[in-house]
Amino acid sequence: MRFIHPILTGVTTAMILTASLSAHAQEEVLRGVSCFPIGSPPGLPFENLVNEINTRGAGVVKIDLLGGAPAIGSAFQVGERMALGAYDIVGCPDAFFGNLLPEAPVLRLAEVPYRELRQNGGLAYFEKIFNAKGATFLGRHHNDGPFNLFLNTPIDTPDLNGLNLRVSPTFTAFFKAMGATVQRSSMPEVYTLMENGTVDGYGWSLRGVPPTWFKVTNYRVEPGFYEAAIHTPANLKRWQSLSQNARDIVRTAVLDFEVNNDVGSKVLESLNAASRQQQADNGFKTITFEGADAEKWLNTARDEAWAEVLKLSPEHGPKLKKLFTK
Repeated sequence: MRFIHPILTGVTTAMILTASLSAHAQEEVLRGVSCFPIGSPPGLPFENLVNEINTRGAGVVKIDLLGGAPAIGSAFQVGERMALGAYDIVGCPDAFFGNLLPEAPVLRLAEVPYRELRQNGGLAYFEKIFNAKGATFLGRHHNDGPFNLFLNTPIDTPDLNGLNLRVSPTFTAFFKAMGATVQRSSMPEVYTLMENGTVDGYGWSLRGVPPTWFKVTNYRVEPGFYEAAIHTPANLKRWQSLSQNARDIVRTAVLDFEVNNDVGSKVLESLNAASRQQQADNGFKTITFEGADAEKWLNTARDEAWAEVLKLSPEHGPKLKKLFTK
């Protein structure tokens, strides 16, 4: 029987334990937050990204998902808190960090694929502005399709006079320009507002409508407008403090998601078609504007949104518009 000296055994065990603790200590942890409730349809894409990064980055980098709005606070404070260092990385539409960066809406107003924006300097220009606010832009990890107006009562024309609609900053100016009265609410309140008739409809992404809202929604208005994207901003200082290996893992995962969700991709087209079919199967009727009505609908959506950007950002707005539009 082989004799193993107890002192050597203790040393060996200590060495193994030290190596294990050292490897674990080297794993860099990022505090993550979603702008949507955990488990909700618009919240799942960021959760999927987090899971993918944690799988790829095992032992190197990990995102600790702390929760989602409104449970962790207002979604409209997430961007600012991230820039100040309360969170390291977040999953949010541009509407929820527009108070941090007035130019943020250009991300949803892009009329060219993101792959082109990475080639023509559009995203690089946006990144430079974002850096000055203490944040960095990693990419668009999800595209929820276009935004649509969803209603519980039919309309025949783009005239929204007499309708009270639930809005976010994304399309407030547009719906008001079409004659609607508007009010904001958190996501969990939308169902109740529709059920009791407080609002006649809401703006939402094509694929982000929760199944629970199906029974209080009767119509979807086409054509859709803008791109309902969810992005991955991060705190600039925390990002720069990461090892190159950790940054590469996170950025590559985000860009892989971005490519699959880019305009024109078969993945995106298939998902959009499936959502329209699901809504039809659940009783949604489609109101489709055509001709002059469709032109008025889309042009007003575009013009009102860019007017806000140009007013708030007279220096950068015009340059961004040239890069982000056709």
